[in-house]
This record gives sequence, structure tokens and C-alpha cells, in this order.
Amino acid sequence: MSNDRHFDGIASKFAKNIYGTTKGKLRHTLLCDALSSVLSGQPLRVIEIGGGTGVMSEHIHNMGHSVTLTDPSHDVLAHARDTLDPSIVIRQQTLQSIDDLSHYDLVVCHAVLEWLEKPYDAISAMFDQMKPGAKLSLSFFNKDAAIFSNAVYGNFDYIAQGLKVKKQVKLNPNQPLPAKPVLAHCKSVGFEVETVTGIRCFHDYMRDLEKQTSLYDELLTTERKYNTTEPFVWLGRYMHYLLIKP
Repeated sequence: MSNDRHFDGIASKFAKNIYGTTKGKLRHTLLCDALSSVLSGQPLRVIEIGGGTGVMSEHIHNMGHSVTLTDPSHDVLAHARDTLDPSIVIRQQTLQSIDDLSHYDLVVCHAVLEWLEKPYDAISAMFDQMKPGAKLSLSFFNKDAAIFSNAVYGNFDYIAQGLKVKKQVKLNPNQPLPAKPVLAHCKSVGFEVETVTGIRCFHDYMRDLEKQTSLYDELLTTERKYNTTEPFVWLGRYMHYLLIKP
């Protein structure tokens, strides 16, 4: 039986905790930035894997593209059906059950790998299915940044336990992934790398949390200035890789 994590039963908490905060707002904005070069061109056929309530799918649709939203959770998709444009196709599916990636020009897979039992296998499977010339927008929770952030706050026991606790918080990823090994795996299966972006390179390390809100515009400007630049790019709480299958 798979140990992949889904979000049935906590859809409202998911929507509030992920997108109802500065960290969610900032993550979404920066991911939209990272995709802007792809989405500003001709209309594409796009599939979002594990897209939850469809916030990114809605943005892609509003940019003029044909979108299919998938997620394994019935509850979050019920929320999506209530809020999204009816022309967005919604399918309840796990990543592993999707068998038509070859039909799409862009595959979006954000914040999915860290919830899977076998994330590297998932990357390989997506590559195998995708058609030549198609692109993959891949984003995941960065283990390196999680270690750094917990060290900043003195959570050394948590680091020593491998970022795991006996009672795992429901919205804490099963398996944060190290940034460079994931990138190396993407290259090893055949992907070419177009861009590497750190998502929230500074926000999560701010000591005065109130400034995450009061200085949000300045923070966003700083994130945008440095999030593709060494060494800051690797401090992103999430990593984003824009990949193409040759």
C-alpha cells in the first residue's frame, strides 16, 4: 500500500493554511513569475498534477490556456469545482494513474513530490510519458532550506531526527527533497534545464514575522531580484525547475 499523502478531510484547512498567508501568496506569485515566459506565448494544452483547489490552474486558464486539473483528493476538488471556471477540466487522479501526459505541452507539478513515497520514480515516469518539446514546471519543498530554517530557530533535535516527529503535522511534507540531487536526477533521465528559481529565499528566515506582512512589497521585490542568483537561489523554501524534454 502506498504511503503517499492526500488531503481528504482537511480541504478547508489546506486552502486557509496554504493560500491564506503571506507565505502562500508569495509562493504563488513567484511561481507565476517563474512560468511567465512559458505562459505569455501561444495557447497551450496544460495539465496540473496535484493542483489542489486549483489556484494555479485558474491563473493558467486566465492566461488563455486550456487546462486540466488533477488531484487525488475528492474534498479539494469539490472546492475547486465550486470556484473555478467550468471550462477547466477536473479529474480525480493520483500522479501514478495519469496516462495521457503525451497530450500536453506543459505539465505542472508543484508541491507534489514531497508527499510521495517514491518521488524520483515520479520524475522518471513523467519524463517517459511527455512528448518531445513539452515542458515540466517542477516545484518541491527544499530539504536543505528546511534544515537551515530550523537551525536558525534552534530546532536542533528536529534536525537530528531527520526533520521527522512521532506525530507528523498534516500539512508538513512527508519527505522534503534536497535541491541539487533532484536536479541531477532530472538531468539523468533526460530533461534539459531552462531555469532554476528559489521560491521564498528570504521570507521564511525573517526574525520579525510582522514584517512579512508590513514590508510585503519590499520583500517581493527582493525575492524577485535574487531568487535566480547564487547563492540565494538554493535557500528557497521551495525550488522551481523549468525543464524541457528534448
